Parts: sequence; structure tokens; C-alpha cells
Amino acid sequence: MKDTNNTSEKLFFKIGEVAKIFSVNISAIRFWEKEFDILKPKKNKKGNRLFTQRDMQNLKIIHHLLKERGFTVEGAKKKLKENKNDTINNVEIVSHLKDIRSFLVQLREQL
Repeated sequence: MKDTNNTSEKLFFKIGEVAKIFSVNISAIRFWEKEFDILKPKKNKKGNRLFTQRDMQNLKIIHHLLKERGFTVEGAKKKLKENKNDTINNVEIVSHLKDIRSFLVQLREQL
């Protein structure tokens, strides 16, 4: 997943932007939308999907389970259903640890 620091100010994201942020195909985002009921992007008059910040947070969790932890779609659904809060906490911890690692690598390069 690409750095999403500058995405915190945006209200809506087009599906192409979302796919780029998560380094997946647009078809994967559409598939995840069908499979995971926690994703509910808005649609404009043309029918284009507009993902909210909440959708982006949910996509981050889904991406983490599927791409980083290697869950199947069914396994990820089950995990979210059984223990969503723990999963969210784990995603946040992993994200913070990646940020810390990145900072330390940059610091080491400056020494």
C-alpha cells in the first residue's frame, strides 16, 4: 500500500485513485466491494464510485488481511465478523511500526 498521508484531507476518492493507493487492480476494488458489506462507496449521477474516508479505512483493513496476512476472502470476512476491533487495532499497530521503521531507516541514512 502506498503512503496515504496526503489522503486524510480528501472527502472522496475515485476508484482509480483507490486502486493506485492500495497497489491493486480496479477489478480487485470492485470485487472487494461486492464481497465485503463494510464497503459502501457512494455513486455519483454517472454511476462512478466515490469512496469515503470510512471506506478507505475499511479498505486498509481488507487489504491488510488479504495481501499482508494472506487470508482468503472467506477467511477475511470471518475475521472481520468475529473480531473487527482487534483486527483494526492490529492494522493500526502495523501501520505505526512501518512509520517508525521508515523514520529509523531515514535517520540511519543521515548518520
